[in-house]
Amino acid sequence: MNVFSFGSYYPGESPLHRLDPRAKLLLGCAFIIIALCARNVAALGAVAVFVAALYLASRIPLGYAARSLAPLLFIVVVASLLNLFVNQEDAVLVEWAFVRITTGGVGACLFIAARLVLILLGMSLITMTTPTLDLTEALEKLLSPFARFGLPAHELGMIMGIALRFLPQFATELVTVYHAQISRGAGLDSSPVRGMRMLSSLMIPLFTSAFRHAETLSAAMDARCYHGGEGRTRLHPLKLSARDGVAAGMLAALAVCVGLANMLL
Repeated sequence: MNVFSFGSYYPGESPLHRLDPRAKLLLGCAFIIIALCARNVAALGAVAVFVAALYLASRIPLGYAARSLAPLLFIVVVASLLNLFVNQEDAVLVEWAFVRITTGGVGACLFIAARLVLILLGMSLITMTTPTLDLTEALEKLLSPFARFGLPAHELGMIMGIALRFLPQFATELVTVYHAQISRGAGLDSSPVRGMRMLSSLMIPLFTSAFRHAETLSAAMDARCYHGGEGRTRLHPLKLSARDGVAAGMLAALAVCVGLANMLL
């Protein structure tokens, strides 16, 4: 069982590492919209070339990103298989009882799978090139204009930062509990039916440990008289630069390419 490592920070000094975290979050949201707007293979190919160029610029090995993406492939498989049975266009390949698979369904399945993989690869670059504290501060800064309307910007940023830091810990606890239950004779690696019945022996200790860590963190924050972001200063304040404008221009060029591909093909 591999430890969950999706989007773990990969140290480096590439141009993507030096981008402002606020720009990364905003451009990442725009990238998702552009990828979802791709309606044909040519448009999706432009997105794939863009993602490949980003990985070359970030100097992050694609194998490292693929390994970190592995735990989320289940989502990709489920979402793509739904389209396999929903889309009933073109020639029929398999028809048995209520199951009907067509060439249109196969094409839609592969297209959705490729789109989701590209989105996950692109978005994982944000966390792989940005430390957690910088992401927390960036989200807080982006939400700060809404603080006057009562939105707890600092608290939301802190929640995101804690969640990102807890993912590796949560995964480590999962592996520890899994091996501990296997050593005690739990049938987690036997038949699928028995494994589902014994799943409670894995989930209950896991969530108990998670709640214990949350209570410990809460007590530590209370003991230090934590009062949110009031009066807090920054050692390295966030500052937009010319490279952020270049990144925005590159994403705009991708949007133009995807739009032209959608219109012409």
